[in-house]
Amino acid sequence: MPIFVTAFAVACLSLMDAFMKSAALAVGALTAAWLRSVIATGIALPLWLGRGGRWPRPDVLKIHLLRSAVATFMALSFFYSITKLPLAEAIAISFIAPLIALYLARVMLGETIRREAIFASILGFAGTLVIIGGRVGQADFDSDTALGLAAILASTLLYAYSFILIRRQSQVAGPTEIATFHSGVSVLILGLAIPFLFEMPGRETMIDLVASAVLTVAGAMAFAWAYARAEAQMLVPLEYSGFLWASLFGWLFFTEELTLPTVIGTAIIIASCWVATRKTRTATVPEAV
Repeated sequence: MPIFVTAFAVACLSLMDAFMKSAALAVGALTAAWLRSVIATGIALPLWLGRGGRWPRPDVLKIHLLRSAVATFMALSFFYSITKLPLAEAIAISFIAPLIALYLARVMLGETIRREAIFASILGFAGTLVIIGGRVGQADFDSDTALGLAAILASTLLYAYSFILIRRQSQVAGPTEIATFHSGVSVLILGLAIPFLFEMPGRETMIDLVASAVLTVAGAMAFAWAYARAEAQMLVPLEYSGFLWASLFGWLFFTEELTLPTVIGTAIIIASCWVATRKTRTATVPEAV
């Protein structure tokens, strides 16, 4: 079940990325990210309070604030990157994060890394390198592309750290509480720049943002539920399935075509997911705290 729920969360957030790319192109990454967080907080906060939500202990609050701050800048840099790069390629490059997260899980959480998990992550990373190589070799590589690549690499490093933090966070707080702080802290942090950079969205952009907020809350809650019941190394390789969704949504939303290196890289990434999932079918899943 944690594997299924994680796959669902990845699909939700991949679709959210497509809506956010549309919104970010219209009003800028900062405005789009802030409005998404405002709407998501309006959804998550009543759910949390309705389930008897109470202000967290100081140690739990510290984890909420740290993970939410990391997620805020991770999301902002990612949304900026997808205004410069095709959606599928940005997602593919972000797959470096699970590879980094596996080793952070060893250092920060004390998890023992299985050989199968290492092989799956390296295989997926190899597929990503194929895609990046195809992108760099194109004739239309320009300064915007370079900025997009720099932004997605920064986002990826933060994403890897976020994997570890959500594992800790999910052990001490429920999904609705996590989703509330995840969005609420983003509202406060990004709100510092809103008076200077805000752009008023139109009706279609607001529809994109509402859809993004709903998908954000659903994905955040699903991740929190799954990570409370399984080790990080079991779940992070499933992030690679997001490339398939990104390829589909990029084509449907923005008519982004797939290149041969992207197709080859996808095949390698699918293989890595198969290896990781086949191993975890017989793995022992710890009970939720």
